[in-house]
Amino acid sequence: MFLVVPDPAHGLVAAPRSSDDLTPGTEETLTAQGFAWNSEIEAYIRPTDNSPAAVELTAGALRELGHYVFSSYTPLPIA
Repeated sequence: MFLVVPDPAHGLVAAPRSSDDLTPGTEETLTAQGFAWNSEIEAYIRPTDNSPAAVELTAGALRELGHYVFSSYTPLPIA
């Protein structure tokens, strides 16, 4: 399961629920889209393009790999 959201501090974020979600195919797909692993927040980030279309493209690619994906086009508020 992944959360795909824009984030003001990190750009576009693709956060796995657990390390079990990080299959070689998933890591390859995200890297090909320009994401890099950020160990500080334990998620893949891409500082550029966090548009709604980019959210859809990333969420769709992860769904095609068999992942459940929650996504949002607007940054989630910090509680």
